[in-house]
Amino acid sequence: MSNTTLSLRPAFRPSFRRAAGLGIATAACLAIFSGAAMAQKTIKLTAMDGYPPKAIWVKTFIEFFIPEVDKRLAKDGKYKIEWNQAWAGQIVKTRKVLQGLQTGLGDIGIVTSIFHPDKVPLQSIAYTAPFVTTDPALASRVLDELYAEFPAYGQAWKKYNQVYLTNLAVLDSYQMFFKEPVKGIEDFKGRKIASAGLNLRYLKNTGAVGVAGSLVSYYNKIKTGVVDGTMLWPEAVVGFKIVEVAPYMLKADIGTMNSKSITMNADTWKRLPKSVQKVIKEVAVAYRDYTTAEVMKKAKTSYALFEKKGGKIVQMTPAERLHWANTMPNVAKEWTDSLEKKGIPAKAVLKAYMDKMRAANQPILRQWDKE
Repeated sequence: MSNTTLSLRPAFRPSFRRAAGLGIATAACLAIFSGAAMAQKTIKLTAMDGYPPKAIWVKTFIEFFIPEVDKRLAKDGKYKIEWNQAWAGQIVKTRKVLQGLQTGLGDIGIVTSIFHPDKVPLQSIAYTAPFVTTDPALASRVLDELYAEFPAYGQAWKKYNQVYLTNLAVLDSYQMFFKEPVKGIEDFKGRKIASAGLNLRYLKNTGAVGVAGSLVSYYNKIKTGVVDGTMLWPEAVVGFKIVEVAPYMLKADIGTMNSKSITMNADTWKRLPKSVQKVIKEVAVAYRDYTTAEVMKKAKTSYALFEKKGGKIVQMTPAERLHWANTMPNVAKEWTDSLEKKGIPAKAVLKAYMDKMRAANQPILRQWDKE
């Protein structure tokens, strides 16, 4: 918007009536000048994650979140955002996004919260209750409801200079993938299985050895024999070409989990105009729902695509799934007991989570909050 300079130079002394008219005209011209001078304000924001754009949550951030924020801000034209997009470790690696946002290396980011059970433990609620739901849309809505109901969620993020916006459940269900054929959990014995966070506890009584890792590292770990398999979901196994090195799936339907959180550096947030804050908050929730819809679309085709890429699928029987669920350590009780000692209301959070899942008629194999 260009600035326009208007010059009002009367050639003679006007009469009162003419002066009044001139005053109105001058006011109008000044208003035009003022409007012209009020250029659209540009806000610079750096968005980041350590994962590459082929990761579905980064892809949807690029194709939906950013354009949707831009579109909504363009409606009144007061502000626009100049985005600096930093993915695939350009600023931070996968496990360092929270630290990068905390210190101001980025303004908004996708935190893999399962990497930080010590810092934001309540984000791990779904991981404490496997075999409960395979509905990522439900899981993500429920977690945001819990955030609204329990102040401890926001308090945890505040310690790390973060403003929480929403979460993502980016998979339909964890399955098991191996380098060699498997028929059931009896084949886990002696195998090294990679995964992240609390779901390593699911392997406790299977005879397997859990190895901590992250999605970007699993291909090489399996290829080089560091591990024999991984607990992942088909869309990621296909997208990151892990099917090439782990073509044997045991379809156990362990469940969906909330592994991502969208947060902003609190200092950046405070500097944003209220109208921009409002747009970002609203779009974050829309992005959550858009991403889970994309997750379910991908899930419907990823099993067939896994097989097309040479993968083989063995369906775990209902009896064996129930057996696995019942012989796992009570991950939920371990989790709640440890957090209650720190003054975090984990038992109430777990009960609220399970109540919401029961109300949604989910196919729960184990009532984790009732033991």
